[in-house]
Amino acid sequence: LDKDVDAEDHGKVQRSSVRKLCGTNYPVSIAFIVVNEFCERFSYYGMKAVLTLYFIHYLHWDKNLSTAVYHAFSSLCYFTPVLGALIADSWLGKFKTVIYLSIVYVIGHVVKSVGAIPDVGDSTVHVVLSMLGLVLIAFGTGGIKPCVAAFGGDQFDEEHTEERRKFFSIFYMSINAGSVLSTIVTPILRGDVKCFGGDCYALAFGVPAALMVIALVVFIAGSGLYKKSPPEGNVLVCVCKCIGFAIRNRWKNSKKSPKRSHWLEWAEEKYPKRLIQEIQMVFRVLVLYIPLPMFWALFDQQGSRWTLQATRMNMDFVMGVCFCVVKMLNALLILVFIPIFDMGIYPLIGLCRIKLTPLRKMAAGMILAALAFCAATVVEINVIVLLFCLRIFNFCRFINTHTENINITVGTDEFYAAANYGISQNISVPRGEYNGVVCETNSDQYHIDLGLLDFGAFYTVILSKVGDRVQFLMEDIQANDVHIAWQVPQYVFITAGEVMFSITGLEFSYSQAPASMKSVLQAGWLMTVAFGNVIVLIVAEGAGMEQWTEFLLFAGLLVAVSIIFSIMAYFYTYVDPDQLDKIFREDTDDEKMVKTIFSRTQGTLQIQKFFW
Repeated sequence: LDKDVDAEDHGKVQRSSVRKLCGTNYPVSIAFIVVNEFCERFSYYGMKAVLTLYFIHYLHWDKNLSTAVYHAFSSLCYFTPVLGALIADSWLGKFKTVIYLSIVYVIGHVVKSVGAIPDVGDSTVHVVLSMLGLVLIAFGTGGIKPCVAAFGGDQFDEEHTEERRKFFSIFYMSINAGSVLSTIVTPILRGDVKCFGGDCYALAFGVPAALMVIALVVFIAGSGLYKKSPPEGNVLVCVCKCIGFAIRNRWKNSKKSPKRSHWLEWAEEKYPKRLIQEIQMVFRVLVLYIPLPMFWALFDQQGSRWTLQATRMNMDFVMGVCFCVVKMLNALLILVFIPIFDMGIYPLIGLCRIKLTPLRKMAAGMILAALAFCAATVVEINVIVLLFCLRIFNFCRFINTHTENINITVGTDEFYAAANYGISQNISVPRGEYNGVVCETNSDQYHIDLGLLDFGAFYTVILSKVGDRVQFLMEDIQANDVHIAWQVPQYVFITAGEVMFSITGLEFSYSQAPASMKSVLQAGWLMTVAFGNVIVLIVAEGAGMEQWTEFLLFAGLLVAVSIIFSIMAYFYTYVDPDQLDKIFREDTDDEKMVKTIFSRTQGTLQIQKFFW
């Protein structure tokens, strides 16, 4: 008993000696974790920003294959967290798992960068290196995802729950800050910097590799400040065996034995009560996760359906803001909304004496995401009404009234129109001002000014010669009148929903998980993202409906799911996993005390018997 008390006191000394930031309850160690996450997310999103272009322009794949490989890679990144969580909780611990898988991550980036160097092998070598690099990156980024967040939560003392909640908000801000910066920098490195006679993909992939090296170095630099929880052994195997034994035991003895409050209690004959309690805690949370993929099914359409919607709108600059900034609007708004919600909206709701529990926040986030798709539906209907058809670019054609064949160069596009009222092909050209367009016949060459060719319009240019050369520009179909700025409301709704849903879910997954399974439950949370993408593929490929109808369908489905989730949340009882330590420690102490008293009593009896 004395040894146990000493061990507990020693543990308390270790916890109290943790260095804090500027007199607050925030450990210094979280600064290293936040910087590590920023650099890692810069590395990941920076690489993904140019990945599709790399497939199309460097590996010369078609759009379908490029899109398929891109989504396969994204899905793998969200399925591999389970592997990382098992390694962390069962064998290596979170700290070592992050380090070892970060090294795999760096190697993947290096292999990917080498594959982007034209002088290294032929096209087959480039494809092999690219795929190998992506697989290593997927295992690296996916493996450390659940570990870094859970490791950050481990740094806080049990009583500092509010500081831990704010840490997850800061952690989420670092993710989006890295995303915003990398999405700006990496495409510039690819397009504006030339190497090996073309776009510098090797540099565009090399910079993220360097950032991942920095992330690894920063994480290791904080080693002396971290609280490192040891792994609990092969947790998954124990859990599976316990569940299997409970099912078999219940099947054999259900008719003979009295009923038990939970089916897992049928394993009490072989497995400790603590393990059974922990599995019950995890199961209760995993059941709550069942409806959650629907949120991610809507959220992840920002990069697909919403982007396609934007391409059919007027993308003219708005106060110097271009389409690329609109694509980053979600990440930019996250950086603004997190402090607004934490320091403004949540405290105001608290003043109104409304108890905003984590699950209520998540349900509200679902409703906001559904409203975002209602807004997207309104925009889509207006786009359809005004455009009548899908027009991603401007289309242009020429009618040649000359007696000679003519070649016209508009930007980088070549048109050919035969003599005597020949009509050229309809070719799409990017939006822009086209002055000094070259027109060349066998005997002459001259220039014409077409002016602005706007989004979504269809132009016919009649080349004629009355006195001096004259061209008539006719706008057969008007340019898009629906401006891309109308997408801003849907981005505001989806980002507000993300703040209430995603950040809260991240912290909820940590707070409701027992110490031995925190990474596993974080991985389960990330798995909901992967299944959300599967839902999009099923609906998008199988439904075959109009885009505005599909948006409305997703909004309706999410509202229905949010109602189901709210009902499930109403019956959920919040638990404090740390209470298990106190409960089972007290039980252990009582058992030890009983054993001590019993042994002393036995000893006394033996002495009395000896003398008698």
